[in-house]
Amino acid sequence: MKSKILVINGHPDPQSYCSALTAAYIEGASGSNTQIRQIELSKINFDPNLKYGYRQRMELEEDLRSAQDLLRWADHLVFVYPTWWGAMPAILKGFFDRVFLPGFAYKFRENSSLWDKLLSGKSARLIVTMDTPLWYNRWIYRHAGHNVMKRNILQFCGITPVLITEIGPVRPSSEKQRANWLNKVKRFGSKLK
Repeated sequence: MKSKILVINGHPDPQSYCSALTAAYIEGASGSNTQIRQIELSKINFDPNLKYGYRQRMELEEDLRSAQDLLRWADHLVFVYPTWWGAMPAILKGFFDRVFLPGFAYKFRENSSLWDKLLSGKSARLIVTMDTPLWYNRWIYRHAGHNVMKRNILQFCGITPVLITEIGPVRPSSEKQRANWLNKVKRFGSKLK
């Protein structure tokens, strides 16, 4: 049973539909015997640019140190974000670049191409909005953005399973469709998945 959930809203606009989805998930999960924490990337202060790559370590801002503490604390991670140009927004990518550092999220073994997955034991759900038709994202784009998030980032660091929920296309959707999606996400929260 997941008892500590961290919900991360990766949309840079605090008035976005992703914010409504984040609130719906938290509302659904709030009725259980679980602890919920939240990170709104639009409201924290950090430089998303990993200026020196891994050649030189950048000092973590206070908000990023707090984010690492919350990531250590959580059993289950929920990421809510839009797909733009086939991938996550720059602020979410910058969050991963700055927070999921060697020694925190993973550690390469000496004289080996293998690595230790330092975030093992955690699971995740991705709630991803898009304007691309879902069939097009699957068959033409082959879930490129989902694969980066699931395999290249989260599973690389030991987070598994990673469940994905696609919401869309949002732009042409009706109020009724958006309300149904909010209820669906609220149910995920109530089931803690």
